[in-house]
Amino acid sequence: MSLPQPVPPSWKDLGKSSNDLLGRDFPISGVQLEVKTNTPSNVAFKVNGTRDSKSALINGDLEGKYVDRKHGLVFTQAWTTSNILRTQVELENQIAKGLKFDLNTALTPDSGSKSALFTTTYKQPGLHSRAFLDLFKGPTFTADTVVGRDGFLLGAEASYNVTEGKVTRYATALGYSAPEYAVTLHGLGNLSTFAASYYHRVSPDVEAGAKAVYDTKATTSGVSLEVGTKAYLDSSAFVKAKINNSGILALGYTQALRPGVRASFGLALDTQRLNDASPSGAAHKVGASFTFEG
Repeated sequence: MSLPQPVPPSWKDLGKSSNDLLGRDFPISGVQLEVKTNTPSNVAFKVNGTRDSKSALINGDLEGKYVDRKHGLVFTQAWTTSNILRTQVELENQIAKGLKFDLNTALTPDSGSKSALFTTTYKQPGLHSRAFLDLFKGPTFTADTVVGRDGFLLGAEASYNVTEGKVTRYATALGYSAPEYAVTLHGLGNLSTFAASYYHRVSPDVEAGAKAVYDTKATTSGVSLEVGTKAYLDSSAFVKAKINNSGILALGYTQALRPGVRASFGLALDTQRLNDASPSGAAHKVGASFTFEG
């Protein structure tokens, strides 16, 4: 008799452990500040600001989120410094258990451009399926499904342009997930790009991972490879390091200063140009991120 199957991850979360290990907590592009607060009336506010070290531009957004857990309703409104108004309405587990509806819209008053994406998600043990309808682009219908059994995962995605009457994009993935490790293989971009990722929790304090990408349409031949690791120094701090086959070494350090206050620092070095004294020519980067949550 087989064990009860858990709900598998969604298509976008296949390989998430490896992607998070190699992509998060490396603030190397500038300085970021994020402030999160919650009110007793189930309203959460988030203010996010980023200063890009290359362009010196400061971008930010203000977001408010209302959560009605009793009725499975989440309403989010955001306004960015680019004068983009974003609205998201989510409704979950009301019509059927595991069924979620999501409407995400964006409006730019200056240019009048707008977008609207309607999403339906259905989750059950062993199944995670989503369907998207882009109302203003195409319109385009996109669907993805992931099925899982005993740790094995199989997923596929396809996009269909309603106006042109043809499939515009398709992809597939195969993976295996266990409590201590996960392996995922992707065939993306109409099976023109292939990616393999690996994640391993070596011990409670050490994680390791790698990702390899081969693009059949790239002008340069070969496989792009990136490996990284994460080590907890104690319950409030950890360090991360990663390097790719181009010789770019990235280091990250995150420290919880106190409950709700976290600081991260990042450094990227081009190991092939360590002796380059020209700041404009060097590929070295440094940055920091500060998060306040109350």
